[in-house]
Order: sequence, then structure tokens, then C-alpha cells
Amino acid sequence: MSQEYNPFTIAKQHIIKAAKTLGLNDATLAILSTPQRELWVSLPVKMDDGSTRVFQGFRVQYNTARGPAKGGIRWHQDETIDTVRALACWMTWKTSVVDIPLGGGKGGIICNPKELSEMEKERLARAYIRAIAPIIGITKDVPAPDVYTTPQIMAWMMDEYEKVVQESHPGVITGKPIEVGGSQGRGDATARGGIYIVREAAKAYGIELKDQPFSVQGFGNAGQFAATLGESILGMKLVAASDSKGGVYNPAGINAQELVDYKSKNGSLKGFPNAKEITNEELLAIPVTVLFPAALENTINEQTAPSVNCKISCELANGPTTPEGDKILDAKGIIVLPDYLANAGGVTVSYFEQCQNAQNYYWELEEVHKRLDQKMTAAFKAVYEMSQAKGTNLRDAAYLVAIKRVADAAHLRGWC
Repeated sequence: MSQEYNPFTIAKQHIIKAAKTLGLNDATLAILSTPQRELWVSLPVKMDDGSTRVFQGFRVQYNTARGPAKGGIRWHQDETIDTVRALACWMTWKTSVVDIPLGGGKGGIICNPKELSEMEKERLARAYIRAIAPIIGITKDVPAPDVYTTPQIMAWMMDEYEKVVQESHPGVITGKPIEVGGSQGRGDATARGGIYIVREAAKAYGIELKDQPFSVQGFGNAGQFAATLGESILGMKLVAASDSKGGVYNPAGINAQELVDYKSKNGSLKGFPNAKEITNEELLAIPVTVLFPAALENTINEQTAPSVNCKISCELANGPTTPEGDKILDAKGIIVLPDYLANAGGVTVSYFEQCQNAQNYYWELEEVHKRLDQKMTAAFKAVYEMSQAKGTNLRDAAYLVAIKRVADAAHLRGWC
């Protein structure tokens, strides 16, 4: 992996920039730029054909100055330790910017889950938890689902941890099915949190949302909920959406729920009636008030950013905009709601799940929505006020807010 595109190198560049603005000393910068703990594990797994495969896994606890580490577990054939380090770093800032008492962590296993049977997935999940059990727990590190891991996998992992410690510990894992301690409202939390952030940004910048057009690039879980909630909460009009196979466009409007149902039935958006077929790149150029990048990383880059035609870009995906793309959007006057603020609704409701597990008392859906709204609204206010005070864009302001909170906690602990 070249240094230019090493995700952890990019993550550290943001820390250095923020530390300079905040006037942090060298010791603080070193602490904020270095993972506190990394665990590399080898996972022998019995396959269905009787053979044994050894998988490589990681768990990174980046910083726990503000509380136990928190972060998902990714299963991907191209997983690397530097990707996990970078994501653990960003989770530190994500939990900080929404002001929940947690640090940042991340886990990963190098595998292709599409090639594994359900039984093989279960054996792999349980092997991973046995290997990392000594360093996780409600007071140490609480994993969650991420790329190619599911609520079912989280249930297996929780069960395996409870077998290891011989106690009930539902809060050791979040993102679980509701039947085994999951939280109401977790399914749409990432998109819902982003919707609340869009609402607050529109108020702050004097942008009208009602009946205005919006588009969604990436029609997976977060993108689908962004489409339906954009209609129901913001009163906006969906005009375009895309997935990995292409997209659809109708300037008169597209019924979001009908599009979700069509994707569920047909597996893609291709062929949706009364809409023009478009590419992912063409979607970016459609004039809208709000664009939700909810697909893969680096989709808004030096080549595509010049054509982006929106007032607000709400990043529901992780890393959808490259540094070069960011500069172009900034020059165009587009308000970018950065990923680790805009998509922090997921980790916020995961935190709520931990709280409910610890209390052994579970909230109604309305309570989850109310508390999420309060957290996201307060987070945007802090970032917006920092941007106004420092004369910077929202991404840089979000880093300043998050990094300052972690640095302050480290100082108070006497670490630096």
C-alpha cells in the first residue's frame, strides 16, 4: 500500500493539522497519533469439507481517554492492519464529536464472507471472540457490526464471550438482534442521525428543505433509510438514487418506499418504472439541495467533485470524499457534513444499547429517537460554533471539537 493512499497516514495528517490549530504539545500529539493497543490473532477454523483454514484477525484499541473502546468488526478479503488502525482512530473522534463516554476501536478479519457457509461464519465468529476475549468487555472494549458482519454474527459473538466468562454480558457486543438485548431504533440510526444533522445545518445556513430535491448515492441500508426519512422527516422530494448497478432519475419525484420495495424485490434499481436510468457519476451532477453519499469511499474525488451540484453533502458513507475532492467542494461553496459527524447516529444508538444492557431495562422506540435527536443536535451545534469561531469548514471544525475533547481527557488523566 503506498504511503499516499495509506488510510492511517491520512488519518494522522488530520490529527497533525488539528493539533497545530489547538496548540497541542508534542507529547499530546504523539498520544493522539498512536494506537494504545493492537492485538493480532491467528484463527484456525474447521471448514465444512473437514479441512482447517487459518484466518488472520486484528483488534485495535486506539484511545480510551474518554472511556472504553468502541467500534465495529469488519470481514473483508482486503482487510489490512492500517485500515483497521485508521478506522479505530476515526471511531475515537466519532464518539468524541457526539460526546458519548467512549473511546475508539476497530476489528477486522481477512476473509471473503461470500465464500463461507453459515456454519463456517459461526465458527469464525466464535474463534475470533475466544482470541480477543481477554481485551474486550463492557469496561474495556465493546465491538459491533461493520462491513459484512450482521446482528446474527453479533449474537454468536456475545454467546461465545458469555461461555468464556461464564456470566451474562449482553453489553459486550452491540448491534445484536432485539431478542437478545439489541436496541429499538438501531436499524435506521445511521441515516436518522444524518437526517437530524441535515435539518440543523439547513437552519444554521438558512437553506429551505421542504419540497426541495435530494438524491442518494448508494442504496443500501443507510441510503434506503435516508430516502424514506428524507421524505417523512424533512419533507423533501427524492429525485435520484443509485446502487452498484446504476441509478434512476425523475425530476418530478420518486416515491422512496416504492423504490425500496422495488430494490428488495428485484435486487437492483434497474428498470424502475417512470424513471430515467443514470450512472453513479451522472447522479452526482443532478442539481439537488441535498446529496447523500452513502456508497463506497472515495466516490467524490478530483475527477467527480467538479460536477457535484448540491447545497449540502451529507456523508453517510465512511470516507466518500477524498482530500482533493474536499478542496473542490469547499471552493464551490458546498456545505459538507463530514462522515464521522453525519453518520454517528449508528454508534450513538449502539451506546444507548450498552446503557440499556447495563440497566437491564429497555427503552421504547420513541425514547431512542428523542435521545438520538438530542445528541445529534448538540453535536452539530458544537461543530458549527467551532467553525464560526475558527473560520473553517465543518470537517476541520469537527476534528477540532473531537480532538480537543480527547486531548483534554488525556491531560486530566496525566498522560501528557
